[in-house]
Amino acid sequence: MYTLVYSINNEPSPKTVYVNLTNACTNSCIFCLRNQKDDVCGAEMWHDDEYTLEDIINQFNTYSPTPSEVVFCGYGEPFLRREMMKAFCKYLKKNHPEIKIRVNTNGHANAIFKTNVAEEFKELIDAVSISLNAANKKDYDEICKPKIPDAYDEVKKFIKACVNANIDVTASIVTGFDKIHYIDAQECETIAHSLGAKFRNREFIENGY
Repeated sequence: MYTLVYSINNEPSPKTVYVNLTNACTNSCIFCLRNQKDDVCGAEMWHDDEYTLEDIINQFNTYSPTPSEVVFCGYGEPFLRREMMKAFCKYLKKNHPEIKIRVNTNGHANAIFKTNVAEEFKELIDAVSISLNAANKKDYDEICKPKIPDAYDEVKKFIKACVNANIDVTASIVTGFDKIHYIDAQECETIAHSLGAKFRNREFIENGY
């Protein structure tokens, strides 16, 4: 069975579980874990999106006690399965209102769907972590290899849209792979704060989890 819900380090009773909605992505980041391995802590990440809401719920319900946080994060961009994500968020809000819900995203959603996706999700999620990943368009294009036009500007617009929707927003970068590409972390932090977001510098993990 493909992995839709998983935990880090195979914890038997994790406080956080992750939802691997899709393998599709509008970026092809040079540091992405999916380029290094097929699994996270032994959980196979590759699948064909041929699943139902009930499949997600069933895998989620194998965790006991109920986790305190759900994070949409896997081998693809979760907002590409926007309606499925909404459905599971609504299930969680109805059945486990105490759970905090976060989405880890590349920030392309509004550009992809040509609408304000942040507004659609403001009552359904508590936080987003948006991959800023660079201090300028040139570096972003080299690091993330986006498949949509003006992707870097779109990421910054999405950060602002989420802030305006009163979602808890963190703009993130990945550093520690300087042999591949240098990132100006200080400038990235300045940009994040200028958009009203918090900032996180994530250290590159050579072989992932």
